[in-house]
Amino acid sequence: MSRAVAGPEIERLIQLLARVPGLGPRSARRAALHLIKKREALLAPLTAAMGEALGKLETCRVCGNIDVRNPCTVCTDPTRDAAMLVVVADVADLWALERSGATHARYHVLGGVLSPLDGIGPDDLNIEALVTRAHEPEVNEVLLALGATVDGQTTAHYITDLLRDSGVKVTRLAQGVPVGGELDYLDEGTLAAAIRARTSF
Repeated sequence: MSRAVAGPEIERLIQLLARVPGLGPRSARRAALHLIKKREALLAPLTAAMGEALGKLETCRVCGNIDVRNPCTVCTDPTRDAAMLVVVADVADLWALERSGATHARYHVLGGVLSPLDGIGPDDLNIEALVTRAHEPEVNEVLLALGATVDGQTTAHYITDLLRDSGVKVTRLAQGVPVGGELDYLDEGTLAAAIRARTSF
């Protein structure tokens, strides 16, 4: 077991940073040291920005996104394609799709996926509001951008059944070989999905 090299306050900062996805104990230690070294230029403004944002954070009443306004920036954007509704499990998925620039549609955040083993059922997710939104006259496609996990696919099938009478086209993300991927490094499930979803060249 390594010995502490700094006071308990700094050790706590390191422990909290280590909980951030993508940062382990060593990366958290480096990040903490960098923040401390650059405390005037980085740490003080970061602390102020976090305090300001956290005081205003809200969950969008329309789509479930997290923002400092309600409805959120995405929902109030008049240039969005109202005909397509992209369904995601979590806000992180929404932000990832936005980063990609692949779609300029509207979103709906479920707040997770169905998971009987974890005790997450339909009433625990934002599914009822999705069904209501899917029946809005301007919506003609619901894209299920859910993970290719068992729980993600179960959720997709459940939603598809609920929307069967809505008159909207229900689609899902393509699955298979990633851009730049080498076949030798892919698992059997990904290869099988790629074969099933093959397209004309």
